[in-house]
Amino acid sequence: MNARQRSERRGHPGEPRLPAACAVVVAAALYAALPGKLIVGPRFVIPALELLLLVPLIAINPRRMVRENRSMRRLSIALVLVIAVTNGASLVLLIIELVSGEVREGKQLLIAAGQVWVTNIIIFGLAFWELDRGGPVRRTQARGGTLPVADFRFPQDEDHDAISEVAARSSARSGWTPGFADYLYVSVTNSSAFSPTDTMPLSVRAKLLMAVESVSALILSVLVISRGVGLLR
Repeated sequence: MNARQRSERRGHPGEPRLPAACAVVVAAALYAALPGKLIVGPRFVIPALELLLLVPLIAINPRRMVRENRSMRRLSIALVLVIAVTNGASLVLLIIELVSGEVREGKQLLIAAGQVWVTNIIIFGLAFWELDRGGPVRRTQARGGTLPVADFRFPQDEDHDAISEVAARSSARSGWTPGFADYLYVSVTNSSAFSPTDTMPLSVRAKLLMAVESVSALILSVLVISRGVGLLR
């Protein structure tokens, strides 16, 4: 009996909704707190839209993520895209502010760059979480060998032949499946190291996403933050 069959036999309660929902709320709050020059349109329109998209997703799975249909799947991906596009626009505006030479306050610049960087981590954590192995619902609820192929290879996927106390947590022995915290960690390490660390991308889309995150983090750390430090008085 393989890991997936054992997991199905025990029954999986589904991944908790709260961590990902909190991440969306934090991203919306960070965007609303940006300086006016880095915001597209009225300050609270985009955060309100993000929270509006989040409401039906919470309604269908208020505590555990066990139900999904095509509309909800598209809605959840649309939510990630909205956050990603608006934060990308803020990054571009931030760079324009630097290049134009109009920014004089280094402290404000550093804070804004930090907000964009943290939001970027949340965005890619959500993207990895939504795409890998069919998303959070299918990862725990798929039956009869219908689980899609993996986009990421976690250490737990290979630890079954390690020493017993490590192997006990492996996916082959415990039926472990990655959750939002695991994908957020992947996003943090990729954004900090500018490369994969202990979790490897397998699919082309995973590699492209990690590449985009690394490049955007590099721009923030080298171009934006270094310039902001230079502006400090």
